[in-house]
Amino acid sequence: MTDPRWLDDREMAAWMPLIKLIHLLPQALDRQLRDEVGIGHSYYSMLASLSDAPERTMPMGELARYTATSPSRLSHAISVMEERGWVERRPSPSDRRIQYATLTATGLDVLREVAPRHVAEVRRLIFDRLTPEQVDHLRDLGTALLDGLDGAGAAGR
Repeated sequence: MTDPRWLDDREMAAWMPLIKLIHLLPQALDRQLRDEVGIGHSYYSMLASLSDAPERTMPMGELARYTATSPSRLSHAISVMEERGWVERRPSPSDRRIQYATLTATGLDVLREVAPRHVAEVRRLIFDRLTPEQVDHLRDLGTALLDGLDGAGAAGR
């Protein structure tokens, strides 16, 4: 057994702010969305993903992968959003193992209402603080790190 490769001072100086960002950013985004429409950022991501899909519909498994959500968490979220009339769920006519989620007109209206303020918050918290070059670096870093987490190319989502 070999000794662990401890982080050096330079790596620790990069690691600690990253860990803090990973924890604080989702909380800040959740706070804004919960205050406005009573949902967290993961629900918003589901609505936004459905809005971009053909006919505002995706298979549940694909939606779970696209939003990096477990199937059980996605199912719960879709149930909550179904109760609000934002999403409809239906089985595939050709394969009973597959269910589809569809963003309703009401859900699209909610998304259209909250999206401008949400994007403004993302801009305020992240992009307004960075130069164009830093945005490019952020993209490159995010892509490299995601590829390390999901060898199938998570960054291409």
